[in-house]
Amino acid sequence: MGIDMSRMKDKLNKIQKRGSNSEIFWKPKDGEQTIRILPTSDGDPFKEYWFHYNLGSNAAFLSPKKNYGEDCPLDSFVRSLYNEGTEDSIKMAKKLSARQRFFSPVVVRGEEDKGVRLWGYGKMAYQELLGLVLNPDYGDITDVEDGTDLVINYGKPVGAQFPQTNITPRRRSSPLTETNELTNKFLEDIPDPDDVFDKKTADQVQAMLDEYLLTADEYSSEDVVSSTNSSADSSEKNSVDAAFKELLG
Repeated sequence: MGIDMSRMKDKLNKIQKRGSNSEIFWKPKDGEQTIRILPTSDGDPFKEYWFHYNLGSNAAFLSPKKNYGEDCPLDSFVRSLYNEGTEDSIKMAKKLSARQRFFSPVVVRGEEDKGVRLWGYGKMAYQELLGLVLNPDYGDITDVEDGTDLVINYGKPVGAQFPQTNITPRRRSSPLTETNELTNKFLEDIPDPDDVFDKKTADQVQAMLDEYLLTADEYSSEDVVSSTNSSADSSEKNSVDAAFKELLG
């Protein structure tokens, strides 16, 4: 059986449409909101990715090393900074190291008209979500018939440095939508993070690193030349960069 070209065009259109829409990402607002995590075809609605997002003015991008096991000039540079062992080099290494983020497809209650979006969250929320799905009192919180809505309370407590995300499951299960037609539409429209996030080549990462080092106040021009030459043999921002940068901010 050959490739269904019509289906391939539909997929491309969806990617291009989403790429121009900053609403592909959902970030909790201060206060309380209710969401529903959707089931994915592979049975894992909690996707893990590693990002670099402190490389100057460059938008966040996938870590070639952490995500794909590929050689990455930035990863090599970070390791060299740690090996240098000075207070400034370690500080810079921590700033440039890849950060772990998790993503789930969600429908926000009261905003169903905006469709399925990607919710990005950190390790603490991830652990809490895994605890919920492994709790026999809740089970499969993504089930379209008997799943569980989640109340997200987001904000910065008094005296806290960073906002916190508290997740409370509804006491009663509920269907995803009131109609099979809308449920099927949501399931068909689940965005694939691999289609959304920008994967950089080693050459692209090297170019960004070179540009960053040229403007970095922490290092002299001699250090910049040395670093660039040492990794010279290592092998476009997409339209959702701005939205994703805001998501991680």
